[in-house]
Amino acid sequence: MLEVVVAFVLLALILVTVFQVFSSGLSRGTTLDERSQALAIAQSRLASAGLEDGLKEGETRGESPDRKYAWSLRVTAYGEDPGPGSSAPQANIAIYRVDSLVSWHGSDGRDQVYSLSTLLVGAKPS
Repeated sequence: MLEVVVAFVLLALILVTVFQVFSSGLSRGTTLDERSQALAIAQSRLASAGLEDGLKEGETRGESPDRKYAWSLRVTAYGEDPGPGSSAPQANIAIYRVDSLVSWHGSDGRDQVYSLSTLLVGAKPS
């Protein structure tokens, strides 16, 4: 009789451990899905930078259609202006740094942020 009780206790401990492993895996799967969605939004914002009106310094903000993710896109001039006394030829192009930032409230209860940056070439402001 004692052997049966010990066997049930061991079975219960094993089942609890297996449940915790599966639960942890599902939680991580949800977190990875959220990060994948944030990455897709950040990449999409970077890809759309300057397509409509050319690159201009400034910041734009918005939300995903489901309102779970908030994004911002910042465009700033990159590098130094050679200045008026420079003998270097002046080109009509400029380099811009574009920062895409996505934030959301994760399923784990914490605020999350994902950011991407790149350099793009565009027309110099007149």
